[in-house]
Order: sequence, then structure tokens, then C-alpha cells
Amino acid sequence: MKKFITITLLSLFTFAQSQTGVKPPKGFKITYSRSSNGKLIENQDAIFVFTNPTETLVTTEKMNSGKAEFPFEQTLINRSDNKIVQVTQLKKEKSVTTVDSLSLAKQNFEFLVETKTILGYKCQKAKTIINSNTIELWYTNELQVKGAPTTLGQNIGLVLEMVRNGNFVISATKIEKMKSVSPSLELQKSTTKSPILDGLTYKDLVWKSRFTTIKVFENEIINFSDASKSNDSILRFANGTIILKKITFPEIKKGDLVFLDLAEQSNGDAYDRTGSVFMIPQDKKQSFLDGLQNGAKTLPIYENGNGKQYQGVVATPEFSPIIELMRFFTPFGIKQYNYIQLKGKTWHEIVPYRMDITDLKHNLSGKTVYVGTFIGNYDKGGHKISMNITINPSESSLDKTNVSIPLFNTTNVMEMAGQEYATMFNHEKGLEITFTLDKEIKNAQLRYITTGHGGWENGDEFVPKRNTIVLNGKEVFSFIPWRQDCGGYRLFNPASGNFNDGLSSSDLSRSNWCPGTATNPIYIELGNLKAGTHTIQVKIPQGPNEGGSFSSWNVSGVLQGE
Repeated sequence: MKKFITITLLSLFTFAQSQTGVKPPKGFKITYSRSSNGKLIENQDAIFVFTNPTETLVTTEKMNSGKAEFPFEQTLINRSDNKIVQVTQLKKEKSVTTVDSLSLAKQNFEFLVETKTILGYKCQKAKTIINSNTIELWYTNELQVKGAPTTLGQNIGLVLEMVRNGNFVISATKIEKMKSVSPSLELQKSTTKSPILDGLTYKDLVWKSRFTTIKVFENEIINFSDASKSNDSILRFANGTIILKKITFPEIKKGDLVFLDLAEQSNGDAYDRTGSVFMIPQDKKQSFLDGLQNGAKTLPIYENGNGKQYQGVVATPEFSPIIELMRFFTPFGIKQYNYIQLKGKTWHEIVPYRMDITDLKHNLSGKTVYVGTFIGNYDKGGHKISMNITINPSESSLDKTNVSIPLFNTTNVMEMAGQEYATMFNHEKGLEITFTLDKEIKNAQLRYITTGHGGWENGDEFVPKRNTIVLNGKEVFSFIPWRQDCGGYRLFNPASGNFNDGLSSSDLSRSNWCPGTATNPIYIELGNLKAGTHTIQVKIPQGPNEGGSFSSWNVSGVLQGE
């Protein structure tokens, strides 16, 4: 079947030469430029349209000359068969194609009486609305051919200008008459043979080809069990509550965007749990990996006078703490407990988390690092996760951050292997770190993530507490981290208990987190930091213990700047 489809595609490409000895008809090459808000877009790849009475090709200058970067898409309109053929060259030896009908029924226009002259040709105006965007087309019939710089308006005439929402314009800058024009041959010059796919499959492959996907974990279990063992690709620590994988990242270009996607389901655990996605810096003599392999007590100790020792939470001259890529919280038993029925509730099957981690790409670009995920739980079934990191190219060449230094992370990801809970805020000193900069950092900021814990009525999970950041003895920022939107995620939480007051546990407001959500970092401006020694202090009025119950605060901080 695929062979037949490929032959059909080739016949579409060569329609203009289907009659032996007949040259392609006369036609035109039209060049278009793009502008936004009245300004010509810089360094753009000009749109080319090759058209004759039977065919039209929409391409660009770089595609036509063989200089375009992969992937690139070109569109051929075959007017005799009333077909639109879209071809994307994914890489040098691979392309994909889809074919659809070219129908005015899919494009409804309002034809207006307004006229204007473009490049010496009288044009009429047509208007349409697509996805709430108002699009105006100026087209001419004086050249007796049809065409447009996009798939829109291919049948109304030769479109010489397209205006979207009054501020984005594609306009013809040159019209060249040609003795013979074969759009299908122009397309063949820059593409390879390919099978025809259905439209949805084609769009999906084209979309995915535009960015790099790094698969980190796929359907991995994070649980608490002596049976959890490492293998050749996935390392497991703390009785299976931490999974770790070595990942090699490509060089990430300036302006590129980086996103982290994680999906979670209960595999047995019914409770909301703290989760963290992190990477392990190995730029100093000792790393967090040493603690995972040899025990939490081998990590550097932080003490503040409250009588406890906290392992591996602050940077030292010979140790860097883990860098938190994303803090997330599992909902109450999604998927595993969906059999619990409530009138009018249809539970979701999976909870997705997505976080922009572009500001941390300096710590990833061109490096081989360990990336891990922790979910604190004591359940043998635990949780199931999948995780990807995507690198999305951007036309921008600007990066706001080119310095990224981990300073502290009190999230005790080795909780199930004896790492102390972050209770240091019960002392006036709180968390204090002194660090030395080899050179000045301009426009410095602290990437700060904070969540409060202590799950009873007076615990800090449910009591608003002010976080204060002190730099070199001076308060620079103070705020109360608090989430009041938790009730919006009720359908992620089938096992969340219902109370006599009509609320569910997952409805309750919390100290900067909700069951089934990720916690966004905030960015605290620190100004320009000169080379030399500096001290940052985090102060939180942590609540007192009540019997065996205690509060704690998971805070992480990365110093960033230029």
C-alpha cells in the first residue's frame, strides 16, 4: 500500500510534465517579506511562491537554494486535482507528506469592495476570522494565476498581502515573470521521496521534529521496598524512593528554551507526597552522589545551634548541593484509587507537571550529569512516573542567565535513608550560607523554591509563615508563600478524605503547594554582587513541635546572573 501511495505522490509532483514534450506553462515567482508592528523582521528567510495556472509552490529562499536547516516544510497546490500537498524534510534522507483537498468550503471569506494597488496591480480585499484572529487578504486577478504565501486564500486569486490582526503583515516585494515555471520540480529539488501520512500523524511528526526530546524515565516505579534494585540504566537509592539516571545533554544554544515534563500515577500509595526532580553537580571534590552511595552521614554537615545536624544542604568550598529542577506534589491516589466513586466526579487518570527550566540550562548544556527524581513515601507499591526534558529552538539569541551556582537545598530527598528533616528554622539563625565569588555577577538573583510542611491543624503546612531573605546582613526580600487554589485540583485526588464541613483535604490552602501541582520558583533580585565573600540567610518563624509532630521547610536556592 505504501508503494502505491508513493507513486501517487510522484504523479502529483510531475503533473506539469505529464504530457511528453510539453513544457511547463508560463508563470511567476513572487517574493514576500514579513513585518511586525510596522517594522521589518530582521534576518528573515524570504517567502517564495512559484505559480502557474495549474500549480503553486509555497517555499522560502533558503529552502529553494538548499540552505535551510531541518526540519522545513513546503506546500504544493495541484489545482487540476484540487489537492494540497505538504512535505516536510525532517532530515537529509527523511521526509513526510500529507495530502488534502483544496476546498473553499474550509476557508470562508467575506469579500469587500475596498481596493488598493500593490506593485502596480489592482487588488481587492477579502477577510476571514480563524481561531479568533482577523486576517485580511489583498489579492489580484490581473495576472490570471492563483497563489498565496500560506495555505490560506489559495483559490481566491493571487494574494499579494496578508494582514493578521492589523499588526503582522506578509507582503509581496517582487513579482518576476518567468518563461516556464514548474512548482512540482522546484519541490523535488529540495525534498526526498516519502510516504503519504494522514494529516494528524503528519502534524505530530512535524511538531516533534522541531525540538529535541531527551527521555529520562518511562513508567518507572518510585516506592519503598528492599526489593528495589539498580540496573544498568536506572540507579535506585533510599529503598527505592530515589531513582537516578546519567544523561548527556547536547550543547544548548543561546535563546533556546528548556522544559521538564513529568507524569505521575499512584501505584499503591494513597497520600499526597513531596516530590523533587534534581540534578547532581559534580564540579567539586565531593558530590551528593557520594552521600547516595555511602550514606547521608558522609555529606557535609550544617549546624546552626539548635542541636541538630543537617546533611548535604548547603554549598561548601568542596561540595555543591543538588540543583532542584522542579518541586512537585503527588495527589491523593490518582489512577490507583479511581474506583472510589463520588456523585458528579470523574477522576483524572494521570497528573501532568510541566516546568520551564531554561534558566538552569547553563548547568546542563554539553554536560553529562545525573538527573534524579524523589518521592517521599513508605508504600511498597509507591508511584509510577515518566519524564522527558525538551530543548526548543528559538529565534532569540539572548540569555538572561549565564551564571548558575547552587547554594542550598534543604529538601531531604534521602529522607528514607536517614537524611534529617529541614527543621533548622526553629532557631533564629535559620539557614545561613557563606560563599565566595571569583568574579562579579551582574543582575544577580536568587532562584528560590519554598514549601512548608507539618500536616496537622497548627503545622506549618496549614499556617501562613513569612520567608525573609537576608543578604550580607541586610533584608532584601520578604513574603508569605501561600496557595489558595488547591480546590481546583480535586479531580486529581480520588483518595482525598471528605470532612464534615463539606471540604476535602485536597481543597485546603497550603504553604505554597497543593496536592497534584508543582511549585513555581520565585526570583529575588540581589543587584550586582562583587567578587569576594557574601552571606545569604533564610529566616522562617517555624512553628513549635506538638508531641511527636513537627514542622519543616523545604527551601532551595540557586544564585543566577550575568
